[in-house]
Amino acid sequence: MSLKRVGLSAALVAAAITGTVAATGSAALATPPGPGVKGVIIWQKTVGDTDFILRDITIPAGQATGWHYHQGTLYAQVKNGTLSHFDSTCASDGTYRKGQFLSEPSGAGNVHIGRNLGATDVVLEVLYVNPAGAPLSTDAPNPGCDFE
Repeated sequence: MSLKRVGLSAALVAAAITGTVAATGSAALATPPGPGVKGVIIWQKTVGDTDFILRDITIPAGQATGWHYHQGTLYAQVKNGTLSHFDSTCASDGTYRKGQFLSEPSGAGNVHIGRNLGATDVVLEVLYVNPAGAPLSTDAPNPGCDFE
């Protein structure tokens, strides 16, 4: 792990713990993730009733996270590729390129999917700020979109 990477990760965790919004990237395993979608937990800490979890997510070209939502807020930075993000109305609610940040609000009313429509892997660095013990994501059915 490079010093630059360690510095970014440490800054994001410190910012989240102190209440500042500084983010890292994400995609979550959901129903069903595409082949090869994977996540690796880099760091986690529970402070009071809140879990802070830093995770790298890789979404191969042509794959998606599956439909899901989070019980806490998620902050993400795109480390590689371009993430196409869609909400439960099937509309694009953002396209995020390398170096850009995004956040995903909590709750079942915020069902979404992250898709890699490009030719290279999307790599996200994600900070989950969850209620203690909550899963990283909760699976959701396709809301009627013509894509998974």
